[in-house]
Amino acid sequence: MEKRTIEDIEGGDHERQGTLWSATAHIVTAVIGSGVLALAWSVAQLGWIAGPLALIGFSFVTYYTSTLLANSYRSPDPITGTRNRTYMEAVRSYLGPKEVFMCGVAQYVNLWGVMVGYTVTATTSMIAIRRFNCFHRNGHGARCEASGTMLMVVFGVIQVVFSQFPSLENITWLSVVAAVMSFAYSFIGLGLCISQWASNGDIRGGLAGSVAVTSSKRAWNSLLALGNIAFAYTFAEVLIEIQDTLRSPPPENKTMKKAAMYGIGITTIFYLSLGCIGYAAFGNEAPGNILTGFGIYEPFWLIDIGNICLIIHLVGAYQVFAQPIFATIERRIASQWPEAKFIHRIYTVRVGSPLSFTLSKLVLRSVFVLFTTLVAMLVPFFNAVLGLLGALSFWPLTVYFPVSMNIAQRGISRGAPKWVLLQSLSMICLLISIAASIGSVADIVDSLKLSTPFKIMS
Repeated sequence: MEKRTIEDIEGGDHERQGTLWSATAHIVTAVIGSGVLALAWSVAQLGWIAGPLALIGFSFVTYYTSTLLANSYRSPDPITGTRNRTYMEAVRSYLGPKEVFMCGVAQYVNLWGVMVGYTVTATTSMIAIRRFNCFHRNGHGARCEASGTMLMVVFGVIQVVFSQFPSLENITWLSVVAAVMSFAYSFIGLGLCISQWASNGDIRGGLAGSVAVTSSKRAWNSLLALGNIAFAYTFAEVLIEIQDTLRSPPPENKTMKKAAMYGIGITTIFYLSLGCIGYAAFGNEAPGNILTGFGIYEPFWLIDIGNICLIIHLVGAYQVFAQPIFATIERRIASQWPEAKFIHRIYTVRVGSPLSFTLSKLVLRSVFVLFTTLVAMLVPFFNAVLGLLGALSFWPLTVYFPVSMNIAQRGISRGAPKWVLLQSLSMICLLISIAASIGSVADIVDSLKLSTPFKIMS
């Protein structure tokens, strides 16, 4: 075993090799996640008018604010200024210490929350594979319960292994594989919905959405649907980190804007197709998760493949959200204890190609992932968790901070027409986030009444 110092492996200003296509792959991996599977249900709660409008509206807001955020990667000039390697560094460059604290809380709580949500979703898919195979063998009326506790532990262990990769740049290949998987299960889900729609012979659903529930439940579900759609466009919290992988020239902000346009454009087409066709196929009975909601049973092998693709995608997407957390924690402890061997000494094990690690990374990353898995066992509610994550992160990370940094960067004076428009956009999105949070919390409270901690059954 060979020992070296950390500086031998990782320089402070690492070489950047990212391209437009790798950034687009990272974005698609981060955006097209488990949220896509809830879109048919979300459109069902909102109806044929409000549902598609919500999808399109969120896509435009997300793209516009992404272009503002891309300009904040460097300061004060978006092309020649000093790099801001993280979202918090960008906020620190343009805004005050209060905003930096708010950003840190919002960003890292949401990043961690997405890790929890992806753990829940991957487990749901693993349970679904078991149940679909049981239904295929024994008939749709069979009692096919499956426990997900051990399956969730398995997913956590897999993430412990992948978490040992040093940084986001070292797992570009994983993002590419995950992006391909996202296309695969999105197309499978879309194909299943088209097949169901064709077999029905008509277009189901209504202009106003679901009507088979009480007025209060319908209101909560509509708000939860907005949270699910907001979550489906979540990636602002990793945009700066993705942009920091890009080589230049051309300027990073120009490449990132193109990547955002391609990534969000691709995902919006998927979202509209799957959400609308899923609603047309199932109407107000649209399942909360197209691949696991048992609205469709056959062909079981294709549904199994879709769930396998989803699991592989979530393995990669989990790391896109986890690596920025790891990097921040490790920078903090490295600066706090600059002489500690536990933190700085590199160990290299030669098994084929050399494998380098520090004891601090091995221990801290593993503990963090296992803690995340433990929390996921306590709140294994797919739709409600996604809705709450989307609601809590959408306004501060996707809208408020990009808008505020743009105002500071461009020196837009208070009361100017541009200032009024930007602040109006921010206020509208704040109200939407508050409303969606209320709906999500209400659903979680209802679900907790019927659940048992650490017992995940389906």
